[in-house]
Amino acid sequence: MSKKTKNNNVVRYNRWGYIFLIPFVVTYCIFQLIPLFSTIYNSFFENYRDGIIQVGPKYIGFANYVKLFSQGDIWTYLGNTMIMWVMGFVPQILLSLILGAWFSNQRMRLKCEGFFKTVIYLPNLIMASAFAMLFFTLFSDMGPINDILIHIGILKEPYQFLFHVGSARTIVAGMNCLMWFGNTTILLMAGMMGIDPALFEAAEVDGATATDVFFKITLPLLRPILLYVMITSLIGGLQMFDVPQVLTNATGDPARSTLTMIMFLNKHLFSKNFGMGGALSVFLFVVTGILSLIVFKLSVKEN
Repeated sequence: MSKKTKNNNVVRYNRWGYIFLIPFVVTYCIFQLIPLFSTIYNSFFENYRDGIIQVGPKYIGFANYVKLFSQGDIWTYLGNTMIMWVMGFVPQILLSLILGAWFSNQRMRLKCEGFFKTVIYLPNLIMASAFAMLFFTLFSDMGPINDILIHIGILKEPYQFLFHVGSARTIVAGMNCLMWFGNTTILLMAGMMGIDPALFEAAEVDGATATDVFFKITLPLLRPILLYVMITSLIGGLQMFDVPQVLTNATGDPARSTLTMIMFLNKHLFSKNFGMGGALSVFLFVVTGILSLIVFKLSVKEN
């Protein structure tokens, strides 16, 4: 068979790869690219409902962006979102690393390993709204948490967890940690199990402790997975909506300290202010891209 015939066969074979990609490309364009460009387009228009009167759409250029940043609230809500994400992500990644190291260590011979893996992943399958209602009941003034604390003598009267900034943010962050640490554990455990066991055996022969092995072998080789986890968690954190929305009845109380960027966006969409909603969506898209790029660059620089 000539070289030209072989090349033609390869080209014909490769066509099937592009054919199988067509459904994904079409779906991506319909549900991602078109809405993205539509949102950017709408952000340059005055388009909202005033009572029963529809105002616009009227082209106003960057007026929506000017109004968005001049109000100053956007930075408060961005700060709320980032604070609660950090409060939830730090314990989540630490807990996931510990559990992943335990489950992937064959020398520990953990009993009922499959059962515990299933249990830690179960919170990820529960609807966030149901999870929020559960915690709302637990931490209410007459809920079981207050009853227990009063019964053992720590409190003399019910503590209003959802009416204090620190406790309200901690509850939201704790819920996000509980919901997602199982998924993170599975990802990190998969990365740990992909490391060549010969590296651990060689380190053990050289007299390395378990701590040395974890910090000098496991963590450096896990950097690609950690980068993926951090970026996806950051994107999910910036999209934090359902937990604080249900927990605070869409108010973001106390003093709007739990009102996130997506909750702020939802208020504009609920009031049919599509121009401001589009401008806020574009801003959120840019912030997500910048923060993800910073995380990626820092990780590459460390490598």
